[in-house]
Amino acid sequence: MALLPIIVAPDPRLKVKCQEVRELTNDIKILADDMLETMYDAPGIGLAAPQVGVTKRIIVVDISRPDEPNQAYTMVNPVVSWFSEELIDFEEGCLSLPEHYVSVRRPGRIQVSYLDIEGSTKILEASGILATCIQHEVDHLDGKLFVDYTSKLRRDSILRKLKKYKLNLAS
Repeated sequence: MALLPIIVAPDPRLKVKCQEVRELTNDIKILADDMLETMYDAPGIGLAAPQVGVTKRIIVVDISRPDEPNQAYTMVNPVVSWFSEELIDFEEGCLSLPEHYVSVRRPGRIQVSYLDIEGSTKILEASGILATCIQHEVDHLDGKLFVDYTSKLRRDSILRKLKKYKLNLAS
C-alpha cells in the first residue's frame, strides 16, 4: 500500500464528473487500499478518487473513532437512491480544503447502493454523520465541493485562502 498525494482546491481536477468503474481490476483494488491508507494517514473520515487524481467513481469512508476498530466502507459506483425529508446540519471539512469548515444542510438519512471491492452489490441505509460523509464523498464524484453549498462570497474567500496556502507550500 502507498500514501497518495491529496489534491488541494482550487484545482480543476476536483470539478470533473467521474466515470463509472466498468471492471474491478487488481489496479482498482490497489487504488482502494491506497485511498484507505491515505485517508487514515491524513487523518480523515472519507476520501473520493478525484481527490487523489483518479476520475473513477470510488469512495472510501470510515467514521469510527480512533479508539474503535475500523469500520471502513469501500464503495464503487455509489448511487444514493433515497434521501429522507429530514435535514440535518453538520460542520463539514475536507482533505482537499484543509483547515476550512462550512455548515452544510443535507438529508439526515439516505440509502446508497454500491459495489464492494469484491464486486458484490450492497445496499446501505445510513444516518447522521455516516449519511453526511457518504453524500459529501459522492458529491466529489460529480465535481461538487462542500463549499459549493455556501454563499459565493464565503466560497471565494475560502478558495483565495487555499490558493495562498498552495503558494506557501510550493515555496
